Amino acid sequence: MVKSFIPHLVFGVLAVLGVSLVNAEDPYLYFTWTVTYGTRSILGVPQQVILINGQFPGPKLDVVTNNNIILNLINKLDQPFLMTWNGIKQRKNSWQDGVLGTNCPIPPNSNYTYKFQAKDQIGSYTYFPSTLMHRAAGGFGALNIIHRSVIPIPYANPDGDFTLLVGDWFKANHKTLQQSLDSGKSMPFPDGVLINGQTQATFTGDQGKTYMFRISNVGLSTSLNFRIQGHKMKLVEVEGSHVIQNLYDSLDVHVGQSITILVTLDQPPKDYYIVASTRFTKTVLTATAVLHYANSNAPVSGLVPAAPANGFDWSMEQARTYRWNLTSNAARPNPQGSFHYGTITPTKTIVLANSAPLINGKLRYAVNGVSYINPDTPLKLADYFNIPGVFSTNSLSELPSGRAATLATSVMATSLHDFIEVVFQNNENTMQAWHLDGYDFWVVGFGSGQWAPDKRKSYNLVDALTRHTTQVYPNSWTAILVSLDNQGMWNVRSTLWDRQYLGQQFYLRVWNPVRSLANEYDIPSNVLLCGQAVGRHP
Repeated sequence: MVKSFIPHLVFGVLAVLGVSLVNAEDPYLYFTWTVTYGTRSILGVPQQVILINGQFPGPKLDVVTNNNIILNLINKLDQPFLMTWNGIKQRKNSWQDGVLGTNCPIPPNSNYTYKFQAKDQIGSYTYFPSTLMHRAAGGFGALNIIHRSVIPIPYANPDGDFTLLVGDWFKANHKTLQQSLDSGKSMPFPDGVLINGQTQATFTGDQGKTYMFRISNVGLSTSLNFRIQGHKMKLVEVEGSHVIQNLYDSLDVHVGQSITILVTLDQPPKDYYIVASTRFTKTVLTATAVLHYANSNAPVSGLVPAAPANGFDWSMEQARTYRWNLTSNAARPNPQGSFHYGTITPTKTIVLANSAPLINGKLRYAVNGVSYINPDTPLKLADYFNIPGVFSTNSLSELPSGRAATLATSVMATSLHDFIEVVFQNNENTMQAWHLDGYDFWVVGFGSGQWAPDKRKSYNLVDALTRHTTQVYPNSWTAILVSLDNQGMWNVRSTLWDRQYLGQQFYLRVWNPVRSLANEYDIPSNVLLCGQAVGRHP
């Protein structure tokens, strides 16, 4: 299937969708999505998948900075369901985050209308189910935020725009995977890699023209390397940050991450391989698509280009080359570099160590010795209604404790406008990736071994990029800085979905005791109530 899209057409499409502008208010876009099961032969085997409006992957959301999205989601599955908007900051609005700590799941044969704004953001993002192991069956899709026409971008408008959702894939049913994890088993090795839910796809362009590729790793557990045969890739944007425009032969994209590149079709007219393959795995799984020159009469030929021969060290060095474009704006007119994050003294340092303990004889995953369990009442509702006993702000320490692992509904308390340093310490031999809802953060340092205060000397305090998901290499650490300017209850989680499901997550409560609409929006009038919140009135 040929999939292309010209940037200036987006705005015409949005107009057709009923965009309104009243009293200079930002436009509203209305959607209705129905979530159902369907059958698809993905890797040559018929299997149950999750469809949105009959589509796998789900519909692509193309919106413009500051658009308001009103999306009615109808759940026709046999299990409760939630959708989360990966990387959307939900300014002052964790009520719409779509995770179990903020929202009651939508019951079968019921619906919920999400209402949120793409406030002050540009870039390539995704959405996916946050409940159970639904993500293993699909339900994911692209969410692209195009810049406002009055805000310049640091490159010429591309001649076309392609979205590529890449990720590992399992033949097993999502309920089978869930039951296996519940029994104490670890996640099996994936069966394949997909590009846009397929094993074959074609992307067509004209020789001499430049095209944007939006690449997101929507898989469950595996880092991927992305490359295009015979073509250089110019990195221009990473999760909302405009970056220094370096050229790359291949790029590592870890679970939950998104990147945007420009590719000029400057080679002889023929077809070329587009490749996504697993990284850091003994068995390498590969998916290929085709970059087709419109004037080509020659099919793809030659060997599929190989991934880099070097592993973690090479990947870490590549990560260090991602730098903020200080003179460019992002969604707002002020330059990105006008915020001098490196001159701010953090109010606290938090060190988070992941682990894989046995608790009650079963495999769990933990943060600082605490493995998270979901309560029947969302934390956000418990907080709002002052329901005691739902979560604890004392169970999770700000430093690794070394104590025996425990189960808890763990929340870490912080104050609005704190500026914190967070170190992700990975003492395991496996690749890790971490995501923070409601925010982006400066990724200031990567290093091997144990983090210590003297490692701050290696931090990039000048032009580190901001993003919402960062990788942590085996037996290594990653340091980030976060400006806590968005009040709410925010999920901090492993993006490796088996680890998230079995407890490698917690919530960050960013709080100001004075209730004010300047800090946070009111509880939605259509809020779903469950658990101990049933019968209470907003």
